[in-house]
Amino acid sequence: MTYIVIDTTDKQSKAFLHYVETLPFAKVQSGDNAITIKAMEQVRKRKTTKHKSAKELITFLNK
Repeated sequence: MTYIVIDTTDKQSKAFLHYVETLPFAKVQSGDNAITIKAMEQVRKRKTTKHKSAKELITFLNK
């Protein structure tokens, strides 16, 4: 699967996006997925963890 990010702030990019939406093999998904949104909310609420090293982070993730 390949992802393309299109900045739709101008007329040409909007036209390109409309064209891609008409292709039978292309699926256009707008916005962030639920996991990304939840992660961004946790950052805004300062509910994150800090780790001193990658090893410590891996140990934390494996719990």
